[in-house]
Amino acid sequence: MFTSESVSEGHPDKICDQISDAVLDAHLKLDPDSHVACETLVTTNFCLLAGEVKSHAEVNYENVARETVKSIGYDIPDLGFHFLENTYRIRIHSQSPDIDHGVVDNEGAGDQGLMFGFACSETDALMPYPIQLAHRLLEKLRESRRAGELPWARPDAKSQVTVEYNGYQPVAIDEILLSVHHAPDAHTPDMAEDVLKKVIQPVLGGCCPSLPWNGNLLFNPSGRFAIGGPHGDAGLTGRKIIVDTYGGTGRHGGGAFSGKDPTKVDRSAAYMARHIAKNIVSAGIAERCEIQLAYAIGRSDPVSVMVETFGTEKVKDVGEVEKAVREIFPLRPYRIIEYLGLKRPIFSRTSSFGHFGREPEKEGHFSWEKTDRAEELASRLL
Repeated sequence: MFTSESVSEGHPDKICDQISDAVLDAHLKLDPDSHVACETLVTTNFCLLAGEVKSHAEVNYENVARETVKSIGYDIPDLGFHFLENTYRIRIHSQSPDIDHGVVDNEGAGDQGLMFGFACSETDALMPYPIQLAHRLLEKLRESRRAGELPWARPDAKSQVTVEYNGYQPVAIDEILLSVHHAPDAHTPDMAEDVLKKVIQPVLGGCCPSLPWNGNLLFNPSGRFAIGGPHGDAGLTGRKIIVDTYGGTGRHGGGAFSGKDPTKVDRSAAYMARHIAKNIVSAGIAERCEIQLAYAIGRSDPVSVMVETFGTEKVKDVGEVEKAVREIFPLRPYRIIEYLGLKRPIFSRTSSFGHFGREPEKEGHFSWEKTDRAEELASRLL
């Protein structure tokens, strides 16, 4: 059995991720060369933004935060968090010139660190099944809530999915857990029935591959969830890094993504590592692949590159795969930025429902999910 969780866009930590990425996008829209590191904290009727910025853009941070909070759904009275009633505090200052020198003049990484990317053949999106299903359940919950089909539902929610495996192959869904913030007068059995019919069944019906589910559902297992959002629990940017990536499958470098411009390799190199791993699996070179990239601040070339295929590779020498990765994919930070088109305001869309396993879009969102190098890899290695 393996379990992964996701959280909705109204979860306190995810509110912070979305505000931080909205600040980043606001700067990139006006100045594509902006350097941004923005952190957010929320609690009852309060929102704090802090960080460092180098940009020619003038951004009204309070307006960005208010509009983000409103778009999430915190425009309902008496939730203890409302886009108009909150107190907003801004503590954003200029970026350190020492960091700026290493990044701009030397075209180096904005910090040291190690990043992992992962892909596997469990789903059409080449993502682990538990996290992919956990995300899609909450996306459908948001869709149903916004459509008025769940009038009792509030923006805060969590999902958890347990999947039975035979080796690396998922064979059945063992349990689905959903906790949904609700109106105080809502009746639990009615809510559970609504969620089953309007969220779970539609998602499972369209899930690829379709796995059997024994019907084991835990809905609001603590009994009530009438106090939620930042009024129920404080939130911070970057506290959901496993939700953002692979749900606990594979390793994690430890760095968060949201609020960071792409010169921070925590973000850009993690995206590239996912892109490489996905192309390797898409090419049929392996059924499971993990990439590690490591960098030193101010240095342009990676300190190390690792390819792990867990014995699922279709080639005799995994070292040849690593050699191909180094020669086919740009691994210097500024080349990654150019290759993936990361100077555009595309990051707010990433800050809820996962940074990976999403469909790449014409506007440049989720460019790292493209498998456009798979054919080249296959022709070289297979």
